[in-house]
Amino acid sequence: MKLVFVHGAGDSSLSFYYQLRHFRNSKAIDLPGHPNSKPCTSIDAYVEWVRGFNTARRYKDVVLCGHSMGGAIALQYALRYPNELKALILMSTGARLRVRPDLIKQCQNGGANAGVWLEARESQYEGIAPDIHQVLMQRAKEIGPAVACNDLNACNHFDVMEQVKEISLPTMVLCGSADDTTPVKYSDYLAQQIKGSRERVIPEGRHYVQLEKYQQVNEAIEEFLAELK
Repeated sequence: MKLVFVHGAGDSSLSFYYQLRHFRNSKAIDLPGHPNSKPCTSIDAYVEWVRGFNTARRYKDVVLCGHSMGGAIALQYALRYPNELKALILMSTGARLRVRPDLIKQCQNGGANAGVWLEARESQYEGIAPDIHQVLMQRAKEIGPAVACNDLNACNHFDVMEQVKEISLPTMVLCGSADDTTPVKYSDYLAQQIKGSRERVIPEGRHYVQLEKYQQVNEAIEEFLAELK
């Protein structure tokens, strides 16, 4: 069984810093453009890229864990290639990811709005330990607002609200109770629509719940993986 993590918009594998330390045989992907090469312009294209990544490494029994945009990628992957996955972990995400216009505006015009975008990014990382907070901000600068804007536009066009009920893989839906980017109601919908799924809401967790409340998140993942075995 291979646990594979997929990060969100404008992020990187660092989003799963504490998970990688805890789950020794896991892998967190850096999607193209984050920060190397060019980003994909749609969730569908990211799905194909992640599939190619897994296939090239001959990963078997993949448990795909996606955070935010990564959750959209995981959902679409499960709908398109269910036989290639063992289970899903959907973290701070939704079946539709309509992005607030102010978030897109913050990262538009590339370098001209870089300062505004970085300030907004820093506020999203509140509640994360100072050492990893600093590393996350450095990586955010490397990735830049143009890639983040690309990703948010991809999220804005993502909608599987009608199809999500077709997923029959073992699924854990996980979110923070104080997430105002992908509110709890998004997770509630996923849990209601995916038959047999389980939902875990982490008290006081925000959008980056896996970094803020990593011990509780790791425990939840550990329990889920134990049941799969």
